[in-house]
Amino acid sequence: MSGNIIKNGLPEEKAKTFWKKLNFGILFDVDGVIARGSTPIKAAIKGMQKIIGPDGKLTVPTSFVTNACNRSSDKAKQISEWLGTEIKASQVIHAQSPLTVFRRYHDKRVLVIGQGKLKEMATDLGFQCICTIEEIRDAFPKLDMVDHANRKKLAENHYEDSKDFQQVEAIVIFGEPNRWETNLQLLVDLLVTDGYPTMAPNGISPNTIPVLACNMDLVFMAEACMPRFGNGSFLVCLESLYKKITGYELEYEGLIGKPSEITFRYAEHCITEEAKAMNISEPITKLYFIGDNPQVDIYGINLYSKYIASMDTTNNNEPLNKKQLLKRRQSTSRIIPQDFDFNKQTVRHCEGILVETGVYNPEVDTLEENTPGGGDSEAVYHHGHRDFELEPKLQIPTKYAKDCLEAIDYILEKEQLC
Repeated sequence: MSGNIIKNGLPEEKAKTFWKKLNFGILFDVDGVIARGSTPIKAAIKGMQKIIGPDGKLTVPTSFVTNACNRSSDKAKQISEWLGTEIKASQVIHAQSPLTVFRRYHDKRVLVIGQGKLKEMATDLGFQCICTIEEIRDAFPKLDMVDHANRKKLAENHYEDSKDFQQVEAIVIFGEPNRWETNLQLLVDLLVTDGYPTMAPNGISPNTIPVLACNMDLVFMAEACMPRFGNGSFLVCLESLYKKITGYELEYEGLIGKPSEITFRYAEHCITEEAKAMNISEPITKLYFIGDNPQVDIYGINLYSKYIASMDTTNNNEPLNKKQLLKRRQSTSRIIPQDFDFNKQTVRHCEGILVETGVYNPEVDTLEENTPGGGDSEAVYHHGHRDFELEPKLQIPTKYAKDCLEAIDYILEKEQLC
């Protein structure tokens, strides 16, 4: 779908007074909300028409928050074609996007895991010394013994480990890779050898290499009739293998992507930037998030709301540090770096709107039964990452909506703009 398909936006008289009232932004998930795979959802396209003005531009500060792993410029082009209006790369927040503020790792020797244009994406984020799992495999050909073809290749030829290999100083997992077996084997090798797998370790200790993982989605919705494995499933495999082999829990330096607090803090920063570009003078005090996954999207926006409340009451509007997180028994993998350069935090209210066009199926997912008092909490399944506590009430949206069109109608009505 290409070309401008948007013909009817806000009425001209409404658009004139729009800016005087506006103090909110809208965050959209992509898969399951705007599109299913590469196919846009018709109701979403129709809904987006309602926040596009007579000039064909968006009239509300808007960002798209996805746990997919792509270059933002590529995704922005695709969404622009779906919606028939310009979407800038700065409006597209991928799982890895907040890594731009993890500057202390930008000059480290970093192994990036995932698919697609890995080195280009890492460079876009500020990383300067990058290697891939294929380069690790080539440097140490004897490590990948799960691949029987590689066993045969080694038996027929003589291969030596590279003497020029630079030690891996940090691991960044953008998303689920191809060849999980190879990635899992080599990642565990690097973790137990402190990034230099030339000799078996004398003893096993907790991992010291910083691990930054993006996208904790256990499953996601594409064109198939049921959800597919996401990077969260890959992380479960890695964590399970590492603990089985070493006896220790795999420790993360950072978990980025929905539902982490840093992703929504970064999203607020991007919404504020968009508001500035639109010459909106009022501070953004409210965020709406339209998502399809209660355990990722809705949990995430409600968790961010909880985070804002904790800053307001206990921390002088500053992010929680490692000591404070430990005191609250929260994982330190969720720390927002102290050296970030965000716009001032102004949001005070968040609302999550859950649509039925993706992962969530109201005929199967009875979220009300998962709330405290609705039964034995131990029996409630938890698709979230182990570093995010099970709080069933965080999965409950402010509003249920059939689709993105109904969700946008709800927002405009609540903001008295329809």
